[in-house]
Amino acid sequence: MSTENSLVFVAEIGQNHNGNLSTAVEMINAAANAGATAVKFQKRVPALAVPEAQRDTPKDTPWGTMSYLKYRECLEFSKADYDIIDSYCREMVNIPWFVSVWDIPSAELMLQYDNPYVKIPSAKITDLALLRYVAANHGSHQIVLSTGMSTLEEIDQAVKVLQGEDPIVLHCTSTYPCPHEEINLQVIPELAVRYPLRIGYSGHESGLAPTIGAVALGARFIERHFTLDRTMWGPDQAASVETEGFRRLVRMCTTVANSLGTGNKEIMPGEVEPRKRLRGEVDATKERA
Repeated sequence: MSTENSLVFVAEIGQNHNGNLSTAVEMINAAANAGATAVKFQKRVPALAVPEAQRDTPKDTPWGTMSYLKYRECLEFSKADYDIIDSYCREMVNIPWFVSVWDIPSAELMLQYDNPYVKIPSAKITDLALLRYVAANHGSHQIVLSTGMSTLEEIDQAVKVLQGEDPIVLHCTSTYPCPHEEINLQVIPELAVRYPLRIGYSGHESGLAPTIGAVALGARFIERHFTLDRTMWGPDQAASVETEGFRRLVRMCTTVANSLGTGNKEIMPGEVEPRKRLRGEVDATKERA
């Protein structure tokens, strides 16, 4: 678990593994090497999470044309898969992992693992039954709440349900990839004023600059979709960051966070001697010497 002012960098593997456990393991390694603090997946029961009107919609996939429901099922990892991921992250890579849960059975399964966080995704922020279940059963998992597609009133309601659980609240715009003019980073300080909670940012944009700006505005929990190759098949790949990009993101966000200071204007230690020298406050003979 992080301290209040430290930066957390989450590599959101999500379902960019396309249902392939070997690809997921490769992504865990790459994310750890790029400086991620944690990796994240998504877990849902497709029969519960997919709206009924979408279930029979044909979908072209790498496995052929199938119903949208079947496609979502192809992406899901089983408990046996997550047991392997859990062991691999702990024993081979030493990186924490956690999951966005889309329904109560998924939450029940994922809360069995000793992970630092559990996330409510933007799509489920109004699912009060899910929020209440997670609030009552999260144990040592800190709750992360993403706020894409939501009004302030909907966020208020979710935070109220989670009252006393100190969730981390992430600003988010749920467009993939997100146009820069829709990111609305100024919401971050507004959330910080509205809620006495840790505030973060979940980004789906192309490029790194907006995420760095989010850190400058106060975000301390940073989540970006992660991929090995943005040209891979899948709906989230184009909004994802590759390994070298994630490494640069960690480096630049850390630099910005370390540069923010206290906000109090004062003479810094490195300014003391230049102040004396440049304002003529030292002996000119010593200056020439």
